[in-house]
Amino acid sequence: MEPNITRYKIHGGAVILQDEILPNGTVLVENGKIVDVAAGNIDFPGAIEIDAKGRYISPGFIDIHIHGGGGHDFMDGTVEAFLEIAKTHARHGTTAMLPTTLTSEKEDLILTLEAYQQAHQVNTEGASFIGMHLEGPYFALSQRGAQDPKYIRNPDPKEYQFILENYDCIKRWSAAPELPGAIEFGDYVSSKGVLVALAHTDAIYEEVEKAFAHGYRLATHFYSAMSGVTRKNAFRFAGAVEAGYLIDDMDVEIIADGVHLPSPLLKLIYKIKGTKKTALITDAMRAAGLTPGNSILGHKDKGLAVIVEDGVAKLPDRSAFAGSVATADRLVRTMLQMTDAPLLEIIQMISDVPARIMKIDAQKGSLTKGKDADILIFDQDINIQMTMVHGRIVYSL
Repeated sequence: MEPNITRYKIHGGAVILQDEILPNGTVLVENGKIVDVAAGNIDFPGAIEIDAKGRYISPGFIDIHIHGGGGHDFMDGTVEAFLEIAKTHARHGTTAMLPTTLTSEKEDLILTLEAYQQAHQVNTEGASFIGMHLEGPYFALSQRGAQDPKYIRNPDPKEYQFILENYDCIKRWSAAPELPGAIEFGDYVSSKGVLVALAHTDAIYEEVEKAFAHGYRLATHFYSAMSGVTRKNAFRFAGAVEAGYLIDDMDVEIIADGVHLPSPLLKLIYKIKGTKKTALITDAMRAAGLTPGNSILGHKDKGLAVIVEDGVAKLPDRSAFAGSVATADRLVRTMLQMTDAPLLEIIQMISDVPARIMKIDAQKGSLTKGKDADILIFDQDINIQMTMVHGRIVYSL
């Protein structure tokens, strides 16, 4: 890093904007902000010049659902874990992230929230933190996936009100909307300006439709741990998946690692929900960025043993996936290889769209004058060459 350098001129590359790709453009950075974006090579006296050498100049990737990486998990509850995860994923193009918890005891949740507040103050060498995402513990047992069943419970007003009143770092909370008390939960959480998402749910369409009116605006890892069409007494019922498609204003996030969702489903989501309503997420656990083998999902001492193979984490009996080991660059490559979506739209799904969902699009999500200088350089195979966060180079080949 060059902490004393405040001016950069990034030029000689294809600049990915919100609505077009400039074949040969320049991005100017000063004091952590983008001050101009233009075609060609423009003057910027006194700036450090970075030649993209024909590669892409892109907005940084924003991951709004991530648990870990580089051998660490946010549930470890340490500042070191937060900082190392931020550095690991910055090497793969993530410039901003929403650290995500797992279903746990309240004490472990509090420990993680405390660690976030400390880490947020000293995080200067990796992806920035944009708030906490609580995944659970209010889930349907039947759709728990790899979430530890002994911690799953119904919404408890005393619990969630205490947490939200004491930790303003929480920006998103995922829950199953069909549970007793889940509608009241949605009303309260959304009244605090926190995004409510439906997750690990067996809800039928009508329950999701009602929940949408009470704050549940996003479908967490769409398709994963989520009800589809079911039959009861010979009658068919649409599930949460169908609700995600039918409710036009509902956003969906997808683990586009090519394993959680095969090519036909990625194509279907792109075809129906489209670019503007779909965010790409890693949902990465601690083994992201490491070689395959044994690992732990969640807290290093209390978590679940898993095995990483075939590009994904699985429960030891291989009965279910137990988290992703994807990095953000892999998501982009997968979408390029497995769908018909063009690069411009794929980059929107991992920058502009997540920024809009989290209501930080005035500061992040695109290469626009006045926004944070969260900028990448990568080649045609999405190999990251440089990562800049708030105008600081945190990774460079």
